[in-house]
Amino acid sequence: MVELDLQVGVAHGDATWRTVIPDFELDLGLTDDFELDIDGTNAVEGGADGRFSFDHSAPDNLWIASKIGLLDLRDRSAQTAWALGLQLGPKIPIASDAHGIGYEALVLVGRTIGTTQLALNVGGLVDPGEQVANGRPIGVESGLDVNLAIHGSRFSVLGEIGGIHFFSNNTDQLSATLGLAWQAPDAFELSVVGLAGLLPGGDRGAVLLGFSPKLALWK
Repeated sequence: MVELDLQVGVAHGDATWRTVIPDFELDLGLTDDFELDIDGTNAVEGGADGRFSFDHSAPDNLWIASKIGLLDLRDRSAQTAWALGLQLGPKIPIASDAHGIGYEALVLVGRTIGTTQLALNVGGLVDPGEQVANGRPIGVESGLDVNLAIHGSRFSVLGEIGGIHFFSNNTDQLSATLGLAWQAPDAFELSVVGLAGLLPGGDRGAVLLGFSPKLALWK
């Protein structure tokens, strides 16, 4: 399968608003247990006066990762499953004033109980260096995602909480999201998600509209 997760919307950081155009993740499944991912974000930020300027682009560093499945245990009669995997790879410095290759690695744990899906990730990152901050952001991160399907419908409730603790001179981040997704019959998902920042680091709030088509390339 090839899947594109695309989100567009508006977000408010510490100092200004920005338009997210877009936040994306492209996933290419090569086998049942191996996937290639490209994850990135681009935005247009407001200036110090709060006004937008379409030449003020603010891309994030690009993460090119391999996702490797290590364990997949299913009980079809009980409709439960456990999964374990890794996601790791380099981060390419395309953000403003970034330099040097970074790296990020996560341990992924998945749990399915009926129509409820849980995903836990725990890991760490060493981002490309920031010339303004004169150093590399280094930290540990964790997140929990929940997807709860609404019985008898194509809708599901989405939720996530995640954060980063930095060992470098960067502000810790913690945020939570809540949203609603609609699954179309032809492998297409439409979602709307709200984000709230729970610590001074990161975005204070955001509203994002998501599109997620899937396509089977081979069997």
